[in-house]
Amino acid sequence: MTAEPALDAPTVAEPSTATRETLEDYTLRFAPRSYRKWSTGVVAVSALGGIAYLADFAIGANIGISYGTTNALWGIAIFAVVIFATGLPLAYYAARYNIDLDLITRGSGFGYYGSVVTNVIFASFTFIFFALEGSIMAQGLKLGLHIPLALGYAVSTMVIFPLVIYGMKVLSTLQVWTTPLWLLLMVLPFVYLVVSHPDSVSSFFDYRGESGSSTDLGSMLLAAGVCLSLIAQIAEQIDYLRFMPPKTPENSRRWWTAVLLAGPGWVIFGAIKQVIGLFLAVYIIANVADGATVANEPVHQFLEIYRGFLPGWLAMTLAVVLVVISQVKINVTNAYSGSLAWTNSYTRLTRHYPGRLVFLGLNLVIALVLMEANMFDFLNTILGFYANCGMAWIVVVASDIVFNKYLLKISPKAPEFRRGMLYAVNPVGFVSMAVAAGVSILVFFGGLGSGIKPYSPLVAIVLALVLPPVLAIATKGRYYLRRTSDGIDLPMYDEHGNPSGAVLSCHVCRQDYERPDMTACETHDAAVCSLCLSTDKVSDHVLPENA
Repeated sequence: MTAEPALDAPTVAEPSTATRETLEDYTLRFAPRSYRKWSTGVVAVSALGGIAYLADFAIGANIGISYGTTNALWGIAIFAVVIFATGLPLAYYAARYNIDLDLITRGSGFGYYGSVVTNVIFASFTFIFFALEGSIMAQGLKLGLHIPLALGYAVSTMVIFPLVIYGMKVLSTLQVWTTPLWLLLMVLPFVYLVVSHPDSVSSFFDYRGESGSSTDLGSMLLAAGVCLSLIAQIAEQIDYLRFMPPKTPENSRRWWTAVLLAGPGWVIFGAIKQVIGLFLAVYIIANVADGATVANEPVHQFLEIYRGFLPGWLAMTLAVVLVVISQVKINVTNAYSGSLAWTNSYTRLTRHYPGRLVFLGLNLVIALVLMEANMFDFLNTILGFYANCGMAWIVVVASDIVFNKYLLKISPKAPEFRRGMLYAVNPVGFVSMAVAAGVSILVFFGGLGSGIKPYSPLVAIVLALVLPPVLAIATKGRYYLRRTSDGIDLPMYDEHGNPSGAVLSCHVCRQDYERPDMTACETHDAAVCSLCLSTDKVSDHVLPENA
């Protein structure tokens, strides 16, 4: 069919709940050009604001205490390289085509329903880390305000809900305005230690942890495995990067700088925080009475260092302020991204949209239960197990983009996310992820012998890299697209390769949407939006015959 852009806004019915929700957060579809008014710098700072979390300090301290400084540093280095390499193609696709990781996953080897399982993996990431960050915040509230931990868990959960209701508009403002203070409070104690206690540097490198070993490949990989549980963080970065402005010759340098820093570049800041967390922990263990019992708790790390050069009351105040700011900055992102993931999964399976806020509440309740169960005491085990699932998903999608889309050209280079254009399940990505996750989890729990147990992260990465091109070749790429045309003659992209800003009207909900959201409805010789296709507004009979 030939569709003409809408020149004037038509008189339409009151938008549905789903439509009103997507005007704010675009849960089920791509972020349209008309909404993306932020500069590259604002988007980048907003995305990086989400990595203000203190879990990195706890992770760095935990792996250092377990495996020693040398093994921990090598593990952190392995983690940084893997995260950057796999995150780059995903971040590029999100910023270039203005879609979140769920929509990228659909068209990168998983299919329309096949990516539901990855949404569950991502939702799990958000509530696991919300619980971890909330636990750290509760520790700070107990230390500074004497609030019992159980009540602190509830407070750290409930304070997040109102901040997340309005999506990107509120989150971008929050992240931009709180970042300078957070940076100052975080960097100050590290600089103080290095300048006033230069011997702490040599003590740091000499520390051998509980294992007592200096250099051991198995310990390095076990440390890397814990760090790699953060691999799904790229999905949270993408929830901001999808609001990048169109890439043009005029803003190309700024655009690429923002994508690299706020996309895979988050891991640079994350690795630095892990090293600092380990550094502070080693200092506390060596110089503070009974320091070993609290060395892995960020609030105590900063409090002990602040006490070295500030009055006690001010040290306590700044430590609590740092903890609260850090945990609010990350947990608004955890809560927001988790609500998107749950909503996408539920709506896809049921064709019913109950509203994003329902799943925001669900995500917070699950996180609160984990906090009350004291997950902080089992941190290494939880993160080590989760890392296998997260790596399998992220690496499979990155492998499909790099190998199947660009090198082998089996997978369509332009991402596709619309129902009717995709098969329900594509075995290329779905099977690859299931095998990579399943085998690596088996290895992680010693099912294939204790000798290979430390190598579960490597198993997940290798299988997730190799299987997608193998299966794509074996299936000849037949399960990527159900059809090659969506039936609308208007171009999908503008002259610079950005998603088109041309506006069409959906004949079902009578709302206006930009070209990438629309598909031809052959039954009515009109266009229908992806939102109506994904909910119960549209029955299968309105789709083209070969969809």
